[in-house]
Amino acid sequence: MSHEPRNEVSPKTIEQVYRPVTRRTFLKGAAASMVGVAGLMAALKPLLALEQGEATLDDLLQKHYRELTPQEMQRILQRLEDKCQRAYGVRPAIRDARPLEGVEFGYALNLTRCIGCRRCAHACLKENNQSRDDANDIEMSYIRVLEMNKGAINLETSNVYYDPEQVPQKDKYYMPVQCHQCRQSPCTQVCPVQATWQEPDGLVVVDYNWCIGCRYCMAACPYEARRFNYKRPTIVKDAINPNQAYLSNRIRPKGVVEKCTFCLQRTRAGKYPACLEVCPTGARVFGNLLDPASEISYILKNKRVYLLKEEVGTLPRFYYFFDQ
Repeated sequence: MSHEPRNEVSPKTIEQVYRPVTRRTFLKGAAASMVGVAGLMAALKPLLALEQGEATLDDLLQKHYRELTPQEMQRILQRLEDKCQRAYGVRPAIRDARPLEGVEFGYALNLTRCIGCRRCAHACLKENNQSRDDANDIEMSYIRVLEMNKGAINLETSNVYYDPEQVPQKDKYYMPVQCHQCRQSPCTQVCPVQATWQEPDGLVVVDYNWCIGCRYCMAACPYEARRFNYKRPTIVKDAINPNQAYLSNRIRPKGVVEKCTFCLQRTRAGKYPACLEVCPTGARVFGNLLDPASEISYILKNKRVYLLKEEVGTLPRFYYFFDQ
């Protein structure tokens, strides 16, 4: 009785199969390894953007953020500033804001004080140059404010489309939800090209020049904290915030996923996030988790703290608490 010879897998083949994926290797193997038209289109997005004039050859050949030299980054920043000036008539000042030593950012929100006014969501739009068709459009805001029934924490019954002019309502409370900057972040784990990752200060960031728009991170996020740019951002010249950072509030291109970074263009410069500064009730607390004297550390030690969807094991750096 004859037997067909078994196909042995060489050590070299195993190494090739399990080596880390980069955008270059992902694009190279997309047609052969990805199933379905949607996956292939996501992989080819940088090439399509190049053909449609939304990207340059330099954009396509750019190295991963972690591989860039300071000189290469400066050339990229200048290129982005030139592109913004041509497209919107405003020349921004884009920095590569790096993490601070000895800092791990944390955010806490007092559910007793929040009145659901949505000023935080509007401030987020303005600070982070998010696409909007008019001043009241908050669909792209990184902050969703949920109107909840008092005594309940079921997000499925919450209302995000309530009238902010009629708040607070009796028997209701309000829960703003944004990126939780998770220690065990599922969004970074599913990205096939390593376009999103966690920084040393705890912030989860996205390189918008590297993102291919597959939206796996959106599907993985339990907080619905990511937004996809379906079109070229709609923002008028006078509404553009020129103080920008590469990994945060620079104007994003069409076809990428964006998210809250705790306003790293501000917080890494020693300022508060924009959403905190406009809160009329002082419901928001932000600071360095590694500093035992910080206000955020006091909240975690002395208040009744609640973690949203704690059961999913994300270990967030965003906390909710109550006055009592």
